[in-house]
Amino acid sequence: MLNNLKDYQLILASQSPRRHQMLKELGLNFTIKTKEVDEIYPKDLEADQIPIYLSELKAAAFEAELGEKEIVITADTIVCIDDWILGKPAGRAEAIKMLKALSNRSHQVISGVCILSKTKKVSFATTTQVHFKDLSDEEINYYIENYQPYDKAGAYGIQEWIGFIGIDGIEGSYFNVVGLPIQRLYQELSIF
Repeated sequence: MLNNLKDYQLILASQSPRRHQMLKELGLNFTIKTKEVDEIYPKDLEADQIPIYLSELKAAAFEAELGEKEIVITADTIVCIDDWILGKPAGRAEAIKMLKALSNRSHQVISGVCILSKTKKVSFATTTQVHFKDLSDEEINYYIENYQPYDKAGAYGIQEWIGFIGIDGIEGSYFNVVGLPIQRLYQELSIF
């Protein structure tokens, strides 16, 4: 569908199966290639700048080796409640702490994306407001035991059981909460 990219090789630099599936659903041909990057950001960044910074950091790891007809796509997602940035939980105790903090509250899910070629770079962030109902300890424990959400920012996946029973409203892109603002990515790729 994106005829402007038909001569390009797209590289998705992500291990996320959810991002793989969304890009596949766009009908794009791409390869998956990842590099280890220390996901450390300056502490003075505003919340909406953190995922952009991290996605650009991931893209920079490919910069020297990109061919003339290659485009790399990187992304990073954070969850923000008040001034607390929630990344992926280190273990069960941290996952419980995060979900208790999100319970009966609204928070922001912010995804940053970087699209990089030899000659061009486009970066953007998309924010979605998410509201959880009051989650019981039993619900939190059931979710963590059965879904082990240690690979997800904020310790939850909207597309999983806890999203079904616990999220009572969102403002903005659902797919952004899954981990990739796919509509905005499509829009940016169509003019890249």
